[in-house]
Amino acid sequence: MYRSFRPLSIWGELDRMQREMNRLFNNYSPSNPRSAPSYPAINIWANEDSQIITAEMPGIEASDIDIDVTADSLTISGERNPDTTSNGKSYHRRERDFGMFSRTIQLPFMVDTNKVKAKFTDGILHITLPRAETDKPKKITIKSE
Repeated sequence: MYRSFRPLSIWGELDRMQREMNRLFNNYSPSNPRSAPSYPAINIWANEDSQIITAEMPGIEASDIDIDVTADSLTISGERNPDTTSNGKSYHRRERDFGMFSRTIQLPFMVDTNKVKAKFTDGILHITLPRAETDKPKKITIKSE
């Protein structure tokens, strides 16, 4: 079986490249609702009794962090200050962002806001969110007659 090959059209290749560039830019657009915020990076663990959230925030002081908890959401916000350089020095490369940040997370169950605990050690924020008693599943015993 023989195949015939056509020479590539420069216009077809340019059109293909344009479609690919449009796809890339559309995927990473700030207005794209599918892109998740990236700061601070978090991990969430949950069991029947509580949730534990850890957030990486190197170079931030605990006094610069605010935590707001409602029954079913958590907001971590604060400010990251820019690094200071000595006089006469300039950056060769600067990748670490600075400024105000805020991240809101929808929680998988209702939280007892009076029992929330938070600690900040070595640039890692640890938040323990106990499940509200009213939201815990209840075991119902069945009576037989």
